[in-house]
Amino acid sequence: MIPGLTPSARIARRTLATAAVLALAAAPAWVASSPPAGAASYPTSHTLSLSFLQDPGQPPDPDVYYAGEGLLLTRNMYEGLLTYKPDTAKRVLEPDLATSWSVSKNGLVYTFQLRHGVLFHDGTTFTSAAIAPDFARRAAVNGGPAYMVSDVASVATPNPYEAVINLKTPNSAFLDYLAAPYGPAMMSPTALAANAGSDNAQTYLETHDVGTGPYTLTEAKVGVMYQMKAFPQYWGPKPYYTTISLPVIDDLSTEEIEFNDGQMAAILHDMTTSVIAQYKAKANVTSYSLPSLQSDTAYVNENKGFMTTSANRLAVLGAINVPSLVAGIFPGRGTAAKQAGPTGLIAEPYGKQNIAYDPSKLKDLVKRLPASQRSFTVGYDTGAPDDQLLAEDIGAELQADGLATKVVGYQTSEIFGWVGDVAASQGPGSPNLLIDYFWPDTYNTYTWTHISFDPSGGLQYVNCDSVPDETNLNTQALQTGSLSTYNKVIENAVKSGCWLNIVDKDDAMVAQPWLKGVAQAHVVAYPEMLFLAKLHPG
Repeated sequence: MIPGLTPSARIARRTLATAAVLALAAAPAWVASSPPAGAASYPTSHTLSLSFLQDPGQPPDPDVYYAGEGLLLTRNMYEGLLTYKPDTAKRVLEPDLATSWSVSKNGLVYTFQLRHGVLFHDGTTFTSAAIAPDFARRAAVNGGPAYMVSDVASVATPNPYEAVINLKTPNSAFLDYLAAPYGPAMMSPTALAANAGSDNAQTYLETHDVGTGPYTLTEAKVGVMYQMKAFPQYWGPKPYYTTISLPVIDDLSTEEIEFNDGQMAAILHDMTTSVIAQYKAKANVTSYSLPSLQSDTAYVNENKGFMTTSANRLAVLGAINVPSLVAGIFPGRGTAAKQAGPTGLIAEPYGKQNIAYDPSKLKDLVKRLPASQRSFTVGYDTGAPDDQLLAEDIGAELQADGLATKVVGYQTSEIFGWVGDVAASQGPGSPNLLIDYFWPDTYNTYTWTHISFDPSGGLQYVNCDSVPDETNLNTQALQTGSLSTYNKVIENAVKSGCWLNIVDKDDAMVAQPWLKGVAQAHVVAYPEMLFLAKLHPG
């Protein structure tokens, strides 16, 4: 079935992705703190100035791009057959370049009726003939998102505006793949062929695009500046902002200065709790708190020190006061996790975590440990300020229970280097407990349970192998969509004591008071402001 994601693909996805890239979780869908009407006049320029906090890190090629921030480019230049409906906290699939679809009873045949009157940015017409070359190109490039087309057996085109996709095996997540921000985006087959070169047009797409979206790429200077302009022949509503300026800024403080001076329309991500609080107190700024499918998770190293049994691992996890941590670190932008993964990916009562706070078990355990086993390292991803705060507070809690804790930061590349390398993950420099953040590729349970709990899934940072039969159960669940089968996967993972979901995080951003049209809820892994064509002053 779907192969595990390679460490390099996951690093690319994570290095520049932040708490601002996810959406569609539980209600309330949207909370905004708005200034009084008429608090500020708005500029009449048709140029919208935003920014990237550091470079997106990969070309804006939808078959390659697998991080976070750069989706602001790829998903405004390219479109897929389906999309997730904005402005709702629910999973709702809606048409994009396909206007309707049907699925056969055996789950193998997907039939799509396609939108008329759509042009690629090279001026050629979008028809069903674009789909097979698009899927083939994604498979050939073999980037992180390539698994989304791995089950496609063939694509038939009965007429220019009908496509029939045949799968090798049933895949209950396939429609979500097509709607996902990392999903297959339609590209001009003419342009791909003309600029194929020796790398399937990857070099060409570093500085050009061949999509159908409302914007087209006009500048791509790595580490310096990106720019998009409105495509005059776009099939949908014409955007107010005809130019999107996206300079690359190295640090948040510089972004704050430029935003405060009115040079930028919004700060999109990576704000600390204190900065968020400061902006919420300002009457001349609109602050947003948006639901997210992002979680911060504790990953337990099952083969270090006394953590070799599930009972001992669960004693450690039970000593973490989740509600207290969330209240202190995520006030107004996160809730204590009740399910083992992001809220909303599997319906309640499935997916329960059932790890009660009870530090007495760890205190009793520590008393029985020899002094040599009481040393305990809590690690965190240095690219995530929230994770550092969590690690520090958890370290303090465990120390109060008798462990000799230290808190250590690890580079993202080092963390991903442990995946599949048991010796490295158990080495003297690795942590007993790692705090890191996660979000799924789609609004589908499989892209949580497979990636997190399956040994082949890509996020087995410290190589927990105490969960029985996860690969087979995940494969069965993908084929059938059975929530009870997914729940078995989750129950096994919880019982292993290898994971603890700590917080379901909201997305925070701030904007100038005149900027209107911000989506009231996001779609999985979309950065806020994704729907640039809907923004306008007012």
